Amino acid sequence: MAAELKVLGACPLDCPDGCSWVVTVRGGKAVGLRGNPDHPYTRGALCTKVNRWLERAGDPERIRYPLRRTGRKGEGRFARISWDEALDEIAARLDRIVRDHGGEAVWPYWGTGTLGYVQGLEGAAGRRFFNVLGASAHDANICSAAGAAGLECTIGSPGGMDPEDLAHARLILLWGTNPLTSGHHVWKFVQAARREGAHVVAIDPVATRTARQADEHLAPLPGTDAALALGLLNVVVGLGAQDEEYIERHTLGWAEFRERILRFPPERAARITGVPKDAIVALGERIARTRPTAIRATQGLQRHGGGAEALRTLACIPGVTGDWARPGGGLTFSTSGHIRLNRAALYRDDLRPGPVRTLPMSRIGEGLLEVDDPPVKALFVIAANPAASAPHQNKVRRGLAREDLFTVVLEQFPTDTTDYADIVLPATMQHEHADLHEGYGHLYLAWNEPAVAPPGECLPTTETFRRLARRMGLTEPSLYDCDEALAEQALSSGDPWLTGVTLDRLRKEGFVRLAVPKPFLPYAERFPTPSGRLEFRSQRAEALGLDPVAGYTPPGEVADAERARRFPLALVSAASHHSLNTVFGENAELRRRSGGPTVRLHPDDAAARGLASGQRVRVANERGAFEAVLQVTDEVRPGVAATSKGHWPKLSGGANANAVVDERDTDLGGGPVFHDTRVEVSAV
Repeated sequence: MAAELKVLGACPLDCPDGCSWVVTVRGGKAVGLRGNPDHPYTRGALCTKVNRWLERAGDPERIRYPLRRTGRKGEGRFARISWDEALDEIAARLDRIVRDHGGEAVWPYWGTGTLGYVQGLEGAAGRRFFNVLGASAHDANICSAAGAAGLECTIGSPGGMDPEDLAHARLILLWGTNPLTSGHHVWKFVQAARREGAHVVAIDPVATRTARQADEHLAPLPGTDAALALGLLNVVVGLGAQDEEYIERHTLGWAEFRERILRFPPERAARITGVPKDAIVALGERIARTRPTAIRATQGLQRHGGGAEALRTLACIPGVTGDWARPGGGLTFSTSGHIRLNRAALYRDDLRPGPVRTLPMSRIGEGLLEVDDPPVKALFVIAANPAASAPHQNKVRRGLAREDLFTVVLEQFPTDTTDYADIVLPATMQHEHADLHEGYGHLYLAWNEPAVAPPGECLPTTETFRRLARRMGLTEPSLYDCDEALAEQALSSGDPWLTGVTLDRLRKEGFVRLAVPKPFLPYAERFPTPSGRLEFRSQRAEALGLDPVAGYTPPGEVADAERARRFPLALVSAASHHSLNTVFGENAELRRRSGGPTVRLHPDDAAARGLASGQRVRVANERGAFEAVLQVTDEVRPGVAATSKGHWPKLSGGANANAVVDERDTDLGGGPVFHDTRVEVSAV
């Protein structure tokens, strides 16, 4: 029997857990995959999705060779070609487009299919190549832009408390987050806190897997979380339970923020949110008397018209109670603000011949159909599936269907987006290439060592762009840096929290925690704001022309009374338990387990429409529609329709939830508004 080899790596997917994993290799083939038992956060466990990783890697449908389109855009008909043919065609088309329209006519569109600093989004693999061409800049805003911008106004950074310190909390608010579906490793720290007597509250319009395991569940209308936060603080202040000493020493603008709090008594907060007044009072009293209180709020919470303001205001709660200074207290949204790698060295934006425009990924329909001077003539899609994942799906498809748009897609599977490509290039999967990773839900960096050779002619993204640069005759030396050199450059920031974190050490150990103390209290003494304090009154917000005092910005569609008359249900399209965005959407077993697209309604809403469980229904507004099977359940609050994202349109009746979502920005940060959508549901 061939000897076994254990290779340390890391999950590349868009999940806060950033798992460390171990690949078992026998005879040159990956025969096993498990979570790394030595990693303090992963602790040996992967999720139900990633447990099927190796099955996915060997799927017969996997793209293993370069392809050229032979049918009409959208049909998905291709013929195999050689790498030489693919590179020649891409180089010739790019040369002509840059010559005739300028470099900004090229749009490199990176997605969250892999988050690596070498092969993926964090390092924007291939960005140097596009910078030399003078291509448009890509704003990867689709995930957490609004929340990050809001937190920067209050605490100066999207980085918050260490999620591991939830174990020390005595009250945990799981606010707009469902970790038992998306990021389950944090649950062990929640459970550790519970064993010591902590009370766990889920705040979500839907009784999710997590909410059903919590001690208490509050169900606000989507997008009204900041009003709920102000109502809770009204109770705290009414009891005189604010930490006056902490407020005096560490905050700015308390008098003005206190006045705003007083305008949101529980009665008003209840009217806005739909949460009963008594529940608001009871939780406010619990916050007032429980130290430390911790808040975990993740990306779903900020995908509406007031998303930035929501995170901005939530971060004020531990400022009022003084919990930012306590182990187990504060708020965690994303730890990426603490992981300060040298992105500038990776990106090399200095290679651009001059200033370039920025195109946001959440508005790709607009970018392909409306942007001019110059229009987008070449689109490179890298680890993304915008035909399924971007807002205003029908508009996106119209843009992708342009015959004058040259589209190259680097992919592993024939997605809805590859169906519109002119050239498809086969990409490696994580256990087949090298990469450097962070977890945006913990404080560890990880190295992913390639465990096996890739199948067919699949290439790492970095190698694809090295070959394309060579084919185009580009002479900039940094375009040809090897993967290890790129990782070394990323680690070269000199940030004190990276002290002792080297590539050699990462390759030997697999993962390394940042050089921060434990427990980690990043804002016990000072915040990275202009004032050095937590800013209830934000200088950044004021400079941007926004209300300087944290508060409540209503969602755009959900709070629109006229629109509510036409489309009475607020749609929430949350993460699926069986896919990650659209990754794994092709897996037959996971699709079987998911049961396909469903939409859940409260019994009162179903009865008002004469609908029953098991019916096929149409979820629609003027932008589009998708079909799903109805589930009638009181797990969804009245006035809300709940579905899941990640379904491939071509495997789900031709459309998914993004067919009804608008191409519109959040209040700050330019994020998308997936959870700020009104619809009507009717029988098919």
